[in-house]
Amino acid sequence: MAAALATCDMPAVIEGVRSARGWSQGELAQALTYSQSWVSRVVNGQQSLTVSQVHDLARRLEIPLDLLRFGGAGSPEASGAMRGAGALDGAREPDDVGTRGFGLGAREEPPGTGRNPSRRRDPARSVTMAPSGITGGRPPVGYEGHHGINETTAPALRSITGGQRRMDATSPARHLLPGAVAHVHLAEQMLGNARGTAFHTELSAAASEASGFAAWLSADLGDMGSARMHYRTAVVRARQAGMRLLDVYMLGSLAAFEIDVAEDPELGLGLVREAEHVLGPTAHPTARAWLACVGALAHAGLGDHVSAARSIRRAEREVDSPDNAQPPWPWVFAFDQAKVAGYRALVGVRLRSPHDARAAFAEAVAPAPRNVKQSALLKVELASAHAEAGDVDEAFRLAQEALTTGVRFDSERVVGRVRSFRRRYRGPRAHCVEDLDDRLSSLVTGIPISG
Repeated sequence: MAAALATCDMPAVIEGVRSARGWSQGELAQALTYSQSWVSRVVNGQQSLTVSQVHDLARRLEIPLDLLRFGGAGSPEASGAMRGAGALDGAREPDDVGTRGFGLGAREEPPGTGRNPSRRRDPARSVTMAPSGITGGRPPVGYEGHHGINETTAPALRSITGGQRRMDATSPARHLLPGAVAHVHLAEQMLGNARGTAFHTELSAAASEASGFAAWLSADLGDMGSARMHYRTAVVRARQAGMRLLDVYMLGSLAAFEIDVAEDPELGLGLVREAEHVLGPTAHPTARAWLACVGALAHAGLGDHVSAARSIRRAEREVDSPDNAQPPWPWVFAFDQAKVAGYRALVGVRLRSPHDARAAFAEAVAPAPRNVKQSALLKVELASAHAEAGDVDEAFRLAQEALTTGVRFDSERVVGRVRSFRRRYRGPRAHCVEDLDDRLSSLVTGIPISG
């Protein structure tokens, strides 16, 4: 390793660190936040590196730059490692690592122009010792203080996310989103600074929560692309944190988004199945019940009555478990029969079973949700059930109330759900229908309703 550092043999340095830390090449790629194919080419001597890329790799592996010798006596190894200094830089892919498991493949970076295919790595040269100060993933003494990372960093970031979430109940998403996105960038910066320290796991979790909230706000504003991007990052960071329940929570949240917002129940069901695989059969009942309910929505969206009912029954069994008293983090409230009834109602709406849906909504009645936007979304669902049952006046009264909330909070998600309800309605054109049409038209034209 000393010889590799002295000659800037980056393939040997990277391979030595990987071996010393017991990482697979995929784990190494995650640690470096480059794609695995790019890392493989570097390790095999097939990818030229620019000076800035060497600096970046050294920083991510916590290798002090003063240990690297870029021209050490003009050695062939040094010139080989740095050959092609004019190669394309900026090949890093920070947010696509580890997403293949749910159909989100990593992009390929542009290759360097100075590739040297003749210089392949000899397996016999694998180094099993890391340089002093980076063994076992621990940083050099004083590194944490240098980057301002300590035991208070992750709790501080999480408290900011928590405060933003509380404001979501009473604030428009468009007011919160710029700050939430800035907070994601801050969390990512702190996470990069903490690489190789004892605080990296906690900061990965904090970054995951920050991205998850930014995804929620983006979905509320109807920005599907940004919502998916933030949800993907949230899943990746949860996996890097190695926190199974957080991983499942973010995967399930992405599944719910695809099912309920993007209206792609097939993709959502695939994500639910992956989350169930990650969760395992012995996890906390709250997590199992919640995933079963999200899966029931996916089955209902696909028109599968039998599977939807089976998933709801499984959720009901889980919530009755004596182990379901205290919810596990990151869940805040235990999943109870009232919550399962709410999902049963949503399933009834999607399966066009209005009487079952209305009965389930009545069973799910509880204190009004603190988040008025969530309450508005439920009103639209209940409106759909009333419309299917022929109770037009009540259906459109609920839709009007939901629309008022959507306009008040600039929630494109709520307003869009009301529009969708109106498009699906095929009943008689009563006065209540015309009133809703007038309000929806006014939102588009900006012309106030007369009289």
